[in-house]
Amino acid sequence: MASASALAHKISMTGFSPPASAKAATSRLSPVLAIVMVTMVSLALSTVAVLANPDRWAAEGWKTDFAKTSVDLSTVMSGGPPRDGIPPIDDPQFLPVSEAGGLDDKEPVMTVVIKDKARAYPLRVMTWHEIVNDRLGGRAIAVTYCPLCNAAIVFDRTVEGSETTFGTTGKLRNSDLVMYDRETDSWWQQFTGEAIAGARTGVALKVIPSRLEAWATFRDRHPDGEVLTPNNPGLRDYGRNPYSGYDSSSVPFLYRGPMPEGIKPLSYVVVVRDGPEPVAVSLDKVRRDNKIRLDDGTLIAWVPGVRSALDDSAIPRGREIGSVTVTRDGEDLVHELTFAFVVTAFLPDTPILE
Repeated sequence: MASASALAHKISMTGFSPPASAKAATSRLSPVLAIVMVTMVSLALSTVAVLANPDRWAAEGWKTDFAKTSVDLSTVMSGGPPRDGIPPIDDPQFLPVSEAGGLDDKEPVMTVVIKDKARAYPLRVMTWHEIVNDRLGGRAIAVTYCPLCNAAIVFDRTVEGSETTFGTTGKLRNSDLVMYDRETDSWWQQFTGEAIAGARTGVALKVIPSRLEAWATFRDRHPDGEVLTPNNPGLRDYGRNPYSGYDSSSVPFLYRGPMPEGIKPLSYVVVVRDGPEPVAVSLDKVRRDNKIRLDDGTLIAWVPGVRSALDDSAIPRGREIGSVTVTRDGEDLVHELTFAFVVTAFLPDTPILE
């Protein structure tokens, strides 16, 4: 007989399917409505920039040492929610793959393997929490996802020899999640993994290889693995995409930086930062070529059958965009499947191969 906790987890997983009301309530934004919304946001940005300053942040309760910073703090803006208003998961709960139900086979999940221990983190959960402070294979990790950048990155959360946990500041820089560590209140740029303000400014987190793949692919690769389930299935409308139509829109949300040339800002791009210089390749090129081998032996391979988490209002109905694996000598390498504007913002000297 299943234990009460196991039964609760199973109920939470089968409850992943979005209710009919959620499916009908949020349809894709029309291009006209999207333009109107972006215009309204743009008009508000100057006000946001004025309010986003260290004095105001200190009044919010931040103990961050803003005298130490590696970026122009005027580029940091409020994303709307307060500190941990997008609540990180600090006590993650999991189900064995064999007991998990309610996920579409092609739904995107972040996956991590450490010392033969494998876990999947569905984007339908990550979208609403953005950070999971976890421990896998004896290693303290932070599993992070920024929907506005489609940046799915896993970090080692041992910093300068001390294990810490991460939370969400409610701030954005170049549309990307700004995290904070609970030890020093230092602020961290999620896409770069570097502390940008506070006592740890300039420190870089160690990135752990992960994949963004279809649920069925992970299930078949790791039948003995585990999958993250919501601690409280009623806390959020898991399975609904609150950014409906985002990856088909013409401009990024809450972004004031330069736009890429020759490619749409929200085109998907594979970024590999394992070599001496970063490499960026459009997902369309990988799809056309099927496989791309770099000079250092890195192999970028196209993987079909993965849905977008940022398309339809219901993630299980998202269009198929595919994904990639990035390996060298058969071993997974750190990489990101992000957007073209993110490359321009954070890696401005890196051309995007199309």
